[in-house]
Amino acid sequence: MKMTHLLVGSLLAATLVAAPALAEEEVPAYRETQLGLYVTASEAHELMQENDRAVLVDVRDPIEIKFTGFAEPTDIHVPWVLADRDNFDEEAKSWPMVRNADFEAQVRAELEALEMGEDDPIIVMCRSGSTRSAPAADLIAEMGFSQVYSVTDGFEGGKLEEGDSRGVRAVNGWRNSGLPWSYEIDPDVAWRPAE
Repeated sequence: MKMTHLLVGSLLAATLVAAPALAEEEVPAYRETQLGLYVTASEAHELMQENDRAVLVDVRDPIEIKFTGFAEPTDIHVPWVLADRDNFDEEAKSWPMVRNADFEAQVRAELEALEMGEDDPIIVMCRSGSTRSAPAADLIAEMGFSQVYSVTDGFEGGKLEEGDSRGVRAVNGWRNSGLPWSYEIDPDVAWRPAE
């Protein structure tokens, strides 16, 4: 019996030591963060249910939120980048995204208003968990916060690879995981440009 407990304990310890390395291997380089802390949308929601100090930061453009929806438990909304509606990029066939110069100051002010401690969980979410949540999480970590998570599947999740709806973001993500969301945006959370 003692040998069984020792074996099970050893296997559990090995799994716990290997888990962070496995998580890093599964995260594509463009999604990696300095802290290496990642959650799916479902795990983020669970973390928020378990820890009332955990906050959700949405870093999407406000217009994106208007048309795709908003996670109801969002505590902070400050866009990492904004669509430059004045400069259409003909080659890209879209409007360029430009960095929100006020991101750091605005997020810092919101975190201070919530009296966030350096070890309180901060969960950062964008549309699909890649080019915005990861760098935003890094910047928040550089402010001195040690528990900054990037939501790997974001609000909308990944794209369908087959069928009539191929290319539609309908795989995982906050909205597709049955988590609370709405098209109505909480006025107390909605981002406003710096004055």
